[in-house]
Amino acid sequence: MVITAQTTSEVSREEEQWYSRKTCVCLKNYQNLEQGKCFSTICLNDRPPGKEKNEIFHPEHLKAHLEEYMSRFPKVRIVRTKKREGLIRTRLLGASVARGEVLTFLDSHCEANINWLPPLLDQIAQNPKTIVCPMIDVIDHNHFGYEAQAGDAMRGAFDWEMYYKRIPIPSELQGSDPSDPYESPVMAGGLFAVNRQWFWELGGYDTGLEIWGGEQFEISFKVWMCGGSMYDVPCSRVGHIYRKYVPYKVPSGTSLARNLKRVAETWMDEYTEYIYQRRPEYRHLSTGDLTSQKELRKHLKCKDFKWYMNTVAWDLPKYYPPVEPPPAAWGEIRNAASGLCIDSKHGSTGTELRLDACLKEGAERTWAHEQIFTFGWREDIRPGDPLHTRKFCFDAISQNSPITLYDCHGMKGNQHWSYRKDKSLYHLVSNGCMDCSSGDKRIFMNKCDPESETQQWIFQKVNATVLDKFNSGASS
Repeated sequence: MVITAQTTSEVSREEEQWYSRKTCVCLKNYQNLEQGKCFSTICLNDRPPGKEKNEIFHPEHLKAHLEEYMSRFPKVRIVRTKKREGLIRTRLLGASVARGEVLTFLDSHCEANINWLPPLLDQIAQNPKTIVCPMIDVIDHNHFGYEAQAGDAMRGAFDWEMYYKRIPIPSELQGSDPSDPYESPVMAGGLFAVNRQWFWELGGYDTGLEIWGGEQFEISFKVWMCGGSMYDVPCSRVGHIYRKYVPYKVPSGTSLARNLKRVAETWMDEYTEYIYQRRPEYRHLSTGDLTSQKELRKHLKCKDFKWYMNTVAWDLPKYYPPVEPPPAAWGEIRNAASGLCIDSKHGSTGTELRLDACLKEGAERTWAHEQIFTFGWREDIRPGDPLHTRKFCFDAISQNSPITLYDCHGMKGNQHWSYRKDKSLYHLVSNGCMDCSSGDKRIFMNKCDPESETQQWIFQKVNATVLDKFNSGASS
């Protein structure tokens, strides 16, 4: 984990050239020092001499090895915790000893690109009560290759299970220049810059959050509701390694769910009920003492969450409505020709759908099978009943491809289906229909044939009104 501290100043063309000078540090796991493997890597651009402070804090536990390695970097100060505190309280420790006017929080597994900092400082110089976030690019965890963030710039958002999401920037917020900073309701993670005085006026991070998780929502809700704003800055690029596994142990008893409930109970008012409807197990979790957080909110005269939803995240319900619209169809999906049912077997991304014996009403239902699906308002098909769908969708890429589960994106495309009157499941992008082979139990795309029973699928339950609305929209 890395915290940098800077002071703002106007940046000239001559100074901008300095930002292309980069300092890269490989932080090695104490178990792999001799093997030369990087546990974490941080790259930062050098600063113009004499113009600005640049302090970098590494609250790591590599002891003398780290001290010796970092001694070649005079701008780096090492600050240690007395015990394991987790990301949130450790960031607060670094921030508490920083002296610069602006705090910048980064993960250790990051690479800050050329000229990453001036666009962030520029926004804060214009409004000290603004939190600013860089665009987060991708560093491959295998070979450290750097790739720009895929797709267009998008706003940060969340669904009602408190998963971070991205949604398109509405036309009302799009400027003439796509490089202009834009408002974002929720930050993507822990990469941001903030005026140091404003950070502490907001109370910093909630120290009651344990180890990791939920802090991005807490800071985001708090800055918007308590008189500030938050912007994503396309001209600031920071690469981030998205690891395939967590390289550290999480203490027993630590719960991300507890952190999320703590944030919700502090900031989300009556909207917490929408979370509990989807996550009923959260109702019985302890949040710890919320007295200081409630008093902070009162002291800062923060607005309520309804204001936040109506003013800041007003476009979020279009993609993640608090109350889900009724689905068009749900339950088992039985093939008319074979009498077998679609089974996703609790798979994840890349899992191919298969046919299997239908288990509705069957005593032999086990965790090895997953045969309940929902054709919902996004016109995609997901495992689970309407109130408890999983985050994977039926996905196909061509007229002869297998049908797999893939992470739902809610943007239709390869996950856009139509359930037609002839009982076919029509895939709009490929102009094909879902087909199957009972012999090997494969499910795949094929050219649509209204006479083929293998392309006829029977949902257990259908809402004819919603289905007609879907189909009329698809044909118009």
